[in-house]
Formats: sequence, C-alpha cells, structure tokens
Amino acid sequence: MLVLDVSENNGVIDWDSVVDAGVEGVIVRAGYGVSGTEDEMFRQNINAAIEHGLKVGAYWYSYALDVEGAHKEGEACARIINDWGGLLELPVFFDMEDADGYKRRHGFAFDADEITAMCKAFIDACGLNCGVYASLDWFENYIDWQNLGCAVWNAQWGSDDDINGYAWQFTDSCEIGGKLFDASIFRV
Repeated sequence: MLVLDVSENNGVIDWDSVVDAGVEGVIVRAGYGVSGTEDEMFRQNINAAIEHGLKVGAYWYSYALDVEGAHKEGEACARIINDWGGLLELPVFFDMEDADGYKRRHGFAFDADEITAMCKAFIDACGLNCGVYASLDWFENYIDWQNLGCAVWNAQWGSDDDINGYAWQFTDSCEIGGKLFDASIFRV
C-alpha cells in the first residue's frame, strides 16, 4: 500500500491529486515535542484523508531527551488523537530521530539502551497501536527494535535495503499535485 506522511509543513494538500496518484493511506503528524504541541494541520489533514477514502495513522516527532520526556510525549499524542475522536486504521509512530539536530545541540547521549527505553515509554504512555519510525542507521545502532514488539517504519531512501519491517519509506521526493512528499510502502 502506497502511503504518504503529511504535516503542516506540506501546506494545503490537493487530496484529489493524492488519490489519483494511487495513494491508499497517510500518516498524519499529530504533533511534536515534550510540551505536546499539536500539528496545526492535524485535524484538517486527517479528516480530509478520511473523506477521500484513505486509511489513516499518525506520528509524533520527538524532542524528548530522556525517558520521562518520551512518556510525556506519548501522553500528549494520545490526548490529541483522543480529542480528535476518530478511528485510526494504521499505527501511531514515534519518530525518535534527530533530523533537525535538536538532540545533538542539547547534549543528548545517543545511548542505544536509553533510546530504546524512550521508545518503549512513548508506546506505553500512548496506549494505542504504536510503532517506531527511524532510519536504517538508527534501527541498526540506536533502537533495539526486535525487542520492542511493535511496527517498524524504516526510512531508507534511494535503496532497497529495507529491514522488512511493517513499512519502508523509500523516498522524500514523491511529487503529487506540485508538492513533494515522503512516500512509503506499508505491508498491511
């Protein structure tokens, strides 16, 4: 199943073009950070996707620096999704990476045991059907994904070196309706 991940960073989305491109689902950013900031377009994006017949899931971009912070993020994510009140057909993914360098700038230790414990704390606190999103490097060096017992969404652009997880993000440049999206293949 072809799936896009979307957030406020994508602006207003032409959902008819998304459907016409053969997309079957979307993972919508619910929010980010320990303070529990809801993505400004979460409700608009998830409702529009459902109205267009797409399967939906969610993700949370983490700024947690410790297990306690990841737990708070899990609670915030669950609150936002529960307040929305709809049904998710795809998992909620915890994006623990450091794509914008926040963790590195704030002295994060990048300890595999700590990162795996943070993933578990988010999953437990969220209490929904959860998984973990990361690059192949993070899955190989920082996250003990085999022992988490959850869905794995592997970002490995430009390569078919997938870890055979639940989902594989194969590109960050899928053009639809004049916009670029991250695109994934989900095994459902």
